Amino acid sequence: MKTSLVTGGAGFIGAHVSRELLKLGHKVVVLDDLSGGFEDHVPEGAEFVKGSITNVELVDRLFDQHGFDYVYHLAAYAAEGLSHFIRRFNYQNNLIGSINLINASIRHKIDCFVFTSSIAVYGALEPPMREDMAPQPEDPYGVAKLAVEQDLKAAHEMFGLDYVVFRPHNVYGEFQNIGDRYRNVVGIFMNQLMQNKPLSVFGDGLQTRAFSYIGDMAPHLANCVNVAKARNQVFNIGADKEYTVKELAQTTMDAMGMTGELLYLPARNEVVHAYADHSKAQRIFGAGADTTLAEGLKRMADWARNAGSRQSSRFSNIEITENLPSFWLEE
Repeated sequence: MKTSLVTGGAGFIGAHVSRELLKLGHKVVVLDDLSGGFEDHVPEGAEFVKGSITNVELVDRLFDQHGFDYVYHLAAYAAEGLSHFIRRFNYQNNLIGSINLINASIRHKIDCFVFTSSIAVYGALEPPMREDMAPQPEDPYGVAKLAVEQDLKAAHEMFGLDYVVFRPHNVYGEFQNIGDRYRNVVGIFMNQLMQNKPLSVFGDGLQTRAFSYIGDMAPHLANCVNVAKARNQVFNIGADKEYTVKELAQTTMDAMGMTGELLYLPARNEVVHAYADHSKAQRIFGAGADTTLAEGLKRMADWARNAGSRQSSRFSNIEITENLPSFWLEE
């Protein structure tokens, strides 16, 4: 039996990948500090360890104890827009924490390191983004993700550590933290609807994104270690059809069976149009499922209504307040 470490396994994508790994017959150890996840998201059959990837002693102890075959690194503080204002926190968690895992993986000679990067590494490049484009991240979150990608490449060349990098984008679905005010627009909209609040839209709402249903992606993330041609490669993964944020708001209301007003807020410093080409992933992994936005939102809405709304909390350690959107300062 193969043993896999899933960091962030109590979070959104990690909870789904953990379930897929159990289906594949892996022994699964979940490491999560519960800063954005919930212990009840960890699937039955997985071992849960509460702790942070920034804790070097804990990371090393887990590697010594379990002798992992694979590492699925999904832990990150993924509030891309907020990363401008929490730069030290961003790099400590998303970059240095990742290096702790890479160091341990090299020393213990694991078979493969799977890393979820982000479409944020492309910055404002002309969409659809392709893997052969030179990344130009525009925020600290994207900078950190790209740095980890580059470190994995260097670790492979120096130490032979195999890896697979995925660049997902705008993922939504069951187990998403709908109480996070800084990220996950689908979850934010659903939470606002359930609390009878207006849906907050930054700018004119004409920004375009391809919203990607987690159920289409998680099987590929879990099984990639068994696909020889995937080793030491980078893949965009997600949906192909882009929508405006205004279209997303209406489709979310339809899925929830509710109506709400749109509250237009000042535009953020963000990439306006971001969606990716997935032909490389389709060539290596096959076409896979392609859930429509309406169907994916309906599945998430069914889960969200059952889970209930969550109270959004403010991030308590803002490092820079200049140009911070005022909406994020409100109670």
